[in-house]
Amino acid sequence: MAEHEKKVLTVQDISCVGQCSLTVALPIISACGIETAILPSAVLSTHTGGFSGWTFRDLTDDIPGIVDHWEKEKISFDAIYTGYLGSKRQIALVKDIFERLAAPSCVRVVDPAMADNGQLYYGFDEAFAHEMATLCGVADIALPNITEAAMMTDMPFLAEGYDESYIKELMTRVLALGAKTVVLTGVSYKEGELGVAVLSRGDSAISYYFHERLPKSCHGTGDIFASAFVGGLVSGKTPLEAATLAADFTLCGIRLTQQDETHWYGTKFERALPMLVRELNK
Repeated sequence: MAEHEKKVLTVQDISCVGQCSLTVALPIISACGIETAILPSAVLSTHTGGFSGWTFRDLTDDIPGIVDHWEKEKISFDAIYTGYLGSKRQIALVKDIFERLAAPSCVRVVDPAMADNGQLYYGFDEAFAHEMATLCGVADIALPNITEAAMMTDMPFLAEGYDESYIKELMTRVLALGAKTVVLTGVSYKEGELGVAVLSRGDSAISYYFHERLPKSCHGTGDIFASAFVGGLVSGKTPLEAATLAADFTLCGIRLTQQDETHWYGTKFERALPMLVRELNK
């Protein structure tokens, strides 16, 4: 009998230009050798970071019918990964998807893509952040940055000057929401380094992976990290191993983008895909 091949569903928007959300998730997870199904929550002409006059079409009303059809066809998924969701209703629909379309050993990964640098994204408020906290509460793995974790747990956001006790309290509160594992991005204890922290229920200590902090950031790196993380996780890596792989891949994409000032709107992750595949298959 053929070995079971894993199937991932990712639920997030399509920004047609801008190298983020589904235009990042689909190629990256597919490059990991994993069948990837998509459920778009909205279609935008571009992402909203730096572009103006973008178009937006909400696809919330299409989601229930798609899910009904998949359930009728007995389609299920070994992992369900959510990114940017545009409303509290979409969060409720994702909870329904977790219940109805998850295979018995399905891993539910939530990237609460809603804030960064101490600020919520356009169109979101505190009520949305608290609703997103309930989605992380039914996740196996939550992937917040420090801003998102603070907003979901009502902790003060500290851009810098924090210590490990702050990070552990933040992660412990995310676990208290109900998540089994939290992978916190954007952690830095000293100048010139940036990393990820991993903590699961029952762990006595945080596991870290730190790398060089490049002087220039790029759009879409959160989606790139989360997608590579899911690809690594579903391929059999531990959360720390998957986070390490995803961080290295994201850093590689940023390096490839740094010298091109015309490429301000995204990250050249495509040119880093060979590195991802090579490292995954070591």
